[in-house]
Amino acid sequence: MVNRKRMSRRKFVAGGASVMAGAVAISRMEQADGFQSPNGRPTIGVIGCGLRWDKRVMVANANYGLGKQFPRFGDVVAVCDVDRNRLERAGEIVKGWSNRPPMQCSDYRKIIDDKSIDVVHIVTPDHWHAKVAIEAMLAGKDVYCEKPMTLTIHEGQLIREVQQRTGAVFQVGTQQRSSKQFIRAVALIRDGRLGTIKKVVCGIDSSPESPRLKAVEPPKNLDWDRWLGPAPKSQYRFQTGANNIMKEWSNGHYEFRWWYDFSGGKLTDWGAHHVDIATWGMGKTDTGPVKVDPVMVEHPVEFQNGQPVRNDCYNTATKFLITATYADGMQLDIRHDTDNGILFEGTKGRIFVNRGRLTGKPVEELTDKPLPDGALESVYKGQPLTDHVENFFSSLARRGEPVSDVASHHRALTTCHLAGIAARLGESVKWDPKKEKVIGNPEAQALVQRPKRAGYKIEM
Repeated sequence: MVNRKRMSRRKFVAGGASVMAGAVAISRMEQADGFQSPNGRPTIGVIGCGLRWDKRVMVANANYGLGKQFPRFGDVVAVCDVDRNRLERAGEIVKGWSNRPPMQCSDYRKIIDDKSIDVVHIVTPDHWHAKVAIEAMLAGKDVYCEKPMTLTIHEGQLIREVQQRTGAVFQVGTQQRSSKQFIRAVALIRDGRLGTIKKVVCGIDSSPESPRLKAVEPPKNLDWDRWLGPAPKSQYRFQTGANNIMKEWSNGHYEFRWWYDFSGGKLTDWGAHHVDIATWGMGKTDTGPVKVDPVMVEHPVEFQNGQPVRNDCYNTATKFLITATYADGMQLDIRHDTDNGILFEGTKGRIFVNRGRLTGKPVEELTDKPLPDGALESVYKGQPLTDHVENFFSSLARRGEPVSDVASHHRALTTCHLAGIAARLGESVKWDPKKEKVIGNPEAQALVQRPKRAGYKIEM
């Protein structure tokens, strides 16, 4: 067992930043309450300072990004990014929060090796998540990791093993688990309002395509080799003119999502959110499907043996209907062509839930027959309902399990990864959810784990 530095509740609360007090909202000027007396507050190192962390690394006065929520509960003392421009801008942003500059580095190991840092916030591209998370936990740190937690099923198995071994508090950034409409949807199911769940449909939209992109020299501010890290060695590709948040096509930064070397496309981008909620509502967080069928899948390039034949354009699935079937006959459809959200169908009724609404007859009936007292809190693991970041820091204070834990998210994400494997091979995949292995298909089993580039292997 690894000896972990434990943060007592007394230490956590000492700086005038208890979890309840931390509910005071941070202003748009990002001046967090509590920095005047920082002693005892958790210290935070951020690895990856892109749009998800704070959009202002690119656009001044932007309001998007999760990073600004963390200073409510702890002190951001270090930032790391392989893009020098983003790193310098991140330093300025943190200084604006705390009136003091953070340590800045391009090598994440400086944060891992710093014994004064309690929490690591991982906001890197997907292919870096597992290595950084495992090394952080083994170094005695707690982790908040953005979704999807992993690039492969095997990485999820490793993270689960290390989290159980170390006792690290680990929150996955599937913030829908802390959104009231999703919690209420699961509570309705648990209270029997839908009867027995028979089918669930996750609508996660289609993925973009790109033109064929020429290989170009990476920007001088970007350490491309370090950005690639565990992924296969590849050339940097870039072209302006896209109608997306980046206004460009590339295989770096935000657009990494559409390349199988670095991500799983929409199946893990939005799938990590909606399949996670579906798995939660279905009561399947400790198991998985027994079969995954790629009913219809379209890719922008041809595939041979599960690998794209070209490497000069986006290659993840653009359109799809993939069905996962469980041992009890329950069925989960993942598709691109329905409303973005989750449809639960049971023997007594159906409900639809997404980030904007929760609808269906069982929802309407709540007016005359409300859920029992404590039903939402029971879904939320017996904790008071709050936002996702606060739930993480509350879990730190009590050394307990957060609402989006490693084991259950790994199970949900395994379904997404199996969908990706079936899509790439164009054939059904049989899965043993107990042994967590593919049955009778060595080619599919080979995609459960991917080799890491020399110098970037995961050491445990």
